[in-house]
Amino acid sequence: MEPTNPLQIADYRRFWIARFLSWLSGSGMVVIIGYQLYDLARQSYGMTIAQASFMLGVLGFVQFVPMFLLTPVSGVVSDRFDRRKVGALSVSVDMAMALTLAITTWQGWLSLPLVLFLGMAHGTARVFVGPSVGAIAPMIVPPALLPRAIAMNSMAMQSGTIAGPAVAGLLFGWHPSLFYWMSCALLCVSALALLTIRPLPAHAANRETHPMRMAWEGLTFVRGNPFLLGCITLDLFAVMLAGATALLPVYARDILHVGPTGLGEMRAAPAVGAAVLGILLSIKPLERRVGITMLGSVALFGAATAVFAVSTNYALSLAMLAVLGAADMISMFVRSTLVQMHTPDEMRGRVSAISGLAIGASNELGEMESGIAAWLLGAQGAVLFGGLGAVAVTLIWAFLFPQIRKANRFTPQEDD
Repeated sequence: MEPTNPLQIADYRRFWIARFLSWLSGSGMVVIIGYQLYDLARQSYGMTIAQASFMLGVLGFVQFVPMFLLTPVSGVVSDRFDRRKVGALSVSVDMAMALTLAITTWQGWLSLPLVLFLGMAHGTARVFVGPSVGAIAPMIVPPALLPRAIAMNSMAMQSGTIAGPAVAGLLFGWHPSLFYWMSCALLCVSALALLTIRPLPAHAANRETHPMRMAWEGLTFVRGNPFLLGCITLDLFAVMLAGATALLPVYARDILHVGPTGLGEMRAAPAVGAAVLGILLSIKPLERRVGITMLGSVALFGAATAVFAVSTNYALSLAMLAVLGAADMISMFVRSTLVQMHTPDEMRGRVSAISGLAIGASNELGEMESGIAAWLLGAQGAVLFGGLGAVAVTLIWAFLFPQIRKANRFTPQEDD
């Protein structure tokens, strides 16, 4: 009997658990690392608010460098080897980083150079996790269930992003190292769950093609497809401008005055909005006007970011973060499904790597842009500038890539 729900497939259940645990631990660690970095800069190094904000941007940059350098390699590795093994090994590297942070925080050995180095290690692990794990779902789920599976993938990510910061903030209050110890265990389970999925051998042609040629084929495939190129770059530029998360420690400590607990709540708020939309999309996936919906959601993301920027009311700030999270969830769901549906299986690792680079660039370079802008404009001015910039990017992309605007359904042959 054919499954009617992705969760009826045992391999998908293992995949979902691995994805959820990985995001739960990762999102929680990011909150603590950012707060510790900002607090170290302010207290131990005597930096001003502007200087410490700039250090948050530096943290984003050092996480982006390995992503920029290793993306072509990670895509080739994902298409050339068993994707579950590549993903499990990458998650294990993250586990080693969590263990290092647990020990150094427990012993009081943390310093700015060490935090930045571990941020780079985290970026290195994530550049391989994205294309390998992201390309597993289409191999274990029938095409008819793929949109629903992608919505559930996003729900796993957002659920982890909700729980991670909340649990991290709570455990940080008891002892700064506790969540790092918990992350070690969660990432170990995540790696084991990936390894219990049935073997996923690489496409035969990929095992025989030279790695350099494979990397070039991935780049030319995306560059020669305006539809994919538009979908990927829209997220790159919009989120790079409107990403407010890097400056949340500034809001928590010096604008809204809510401390580490409030920081955890603010980091979780976008995921709450996203999770609500994820549940709705997993029950009833979007079927029509997918291109216009994606463009509209990105514009809403920017507008909500702009309102958050100028808010000094904690409740309103949380509400705007939830709205921008819901808008981002819609955009991510549509973009992910479109990219998967428009990419042949033998190319999915490389295309996922390029898409991951765009997402990573939007996040990490966005953090750097936020840090520099905060140095020049102040934290609130930087976030306001980014939110309005994201709205402008959406309008420009709607005209530069009319293929997106005209996309009616997810499958290429049904874009009527």
